[in-house]
Amino acid sequence: MLHATGVAARRTDRGFEVTLDDGQTITARRLLVTTGLADELPDVPGVAERWGRDVVHCPHCHGWELRDRTVGVLATHTESAVRQALLFRQLTPEVTFFQHTAPALTEQQAAQLSAWGVPVVTGSVESLEVADDRITGVRLADGTVVACSAVTVAPRLVASSAVLKDLGIEPTAHPMGVGESIAADPTGRTEVPGVWVAGNVTDVMASVMGSAAGGASAAAAINADLIAEDTELTLRVLSRDHWEERYGSGGRVWSGNPNPQLVATATGLPPGTALDVGCGEGADSVWLASRGWQVTGVDVAQAALDTAARHADEAGVDVTWRRADITAWEPAPAQFDLVSAQYLHLPRPDREALIRRLAAAVRPGGTLLIVGHHPADLEIPALRRPRLPHLMFTAEEIAGVLDPVEWDVTTAAPERPATAPDGQRITLTDTVLRAVRRTAR
Repeated sequence: MLHATGVAARRTDRGFEVTLDDGQTITARRLLVTTGLADELPDVPGVAERWGRDVVHCPHCHGWELRDRTVGVLATHTESAVRQALLFRQLTPEVTFFQHTAPALTEQQAAQLSAWGVPVVTGSVESLEVADDRITGVRLADGTVVACSAVTVAPRLVASSAVLKDLGIEPTAHPMGVGESIAADPTGRTEVPGVWVAGNVTDVMASVMGSAAGGASAAAAINADLIAEDTELTLRVLSRDHWEERYGSGGRVWSGNPNPQLVATATGLPPGTALDVGCGEGADSVWLASRGWQVTGVDVAQAALDTAARHADEAGVDVTWRRADITAWEPAPAQFDLVSAQYLHLPRPDREALIRRLAAAVRPGGTLLIVGHHPADLEIPALRRPRLPHLMFTAEEIAGVLDPVEWDVTTAAPERPATAPDGQRITLTDTVLRAVRRTAR
């Protein structure tokens, strides 16, 4: 919770940024605006000073405290003022209707007030009379003072929505003419995707309980919207079309350097056969081949494999490239001295099934290397990586897939320096599992 005021909001490619009056900037995927409303009071001396004390607006909120007192209704909106007069008349016999600047009463409205014995005073009100910190009367423009001990007004209720202006959300007039608010559907969703409102900013007549209920409804809708977006994003990340588009868009996607955990693992190993799963543009495969390894690179995207093949030709090395969906592909058993899967992220059942198939492809004495983005990276705000924790894992979680009788397993979570998309220096954490398959005794 921050004690600050939101002064502006703007959309970004990641959601929204809200600027605070203390200079901070808050980022979010969704906005729920509950900034309430402002009461625009009649411009009558004394009204603002006594507001919330003996100048009130609602019989349901303040009527019990004003029971049996002399109440003056200061009219600026005829229909609202008549309604106030009738409601306060239930609580006290002493109610006076001051016409002030409101349009004239209709015959029906005049009859309603008369039926309850509510006198109507014409002429504009000049000020409130106050003595000993209490209202004593209402002074008219002609100098007449009408005694009363409390005054009720109908303020114009205006949504406090300035923070929404830059998002293109403007308030609309209330159908009863009592002010303006932000239009929204029953869940609080506005016309701008990703922005919800709740409470008096969208329902100027809402009480505390109604506002709280609106907030709960909006929160549930936002939660459903986020999980729908995350599901769509997950499906996109897992689809072949996504990777074909990414690798086929032109330009290098990755740095072209081999992954550091592969370098650290393979540098001390004698060259043999290697399987690079999810090889992408082929940097790991080309590096291994240049060190004498017989490499097979596998990826779901043909565009990635085409780029990888060009890089291999440029480096003068031979690599066998194969397109396959690794969630279903099964490599031949016990064929490789090194099997490496770098930064593959799948739902847990698919991930565990893949690790079992890859483990089966390792020869006795060979090495299985699994590297992923550690869940700790989700805590780095500047990192523009899809925030899908169910696709991430720790080394300890995946180590349980391997039979400890058959494998010597090492798990680690090393940190490494990196640069965020905005140029900020950050520290990333890798999930690293190295497992060596034991030879038969």
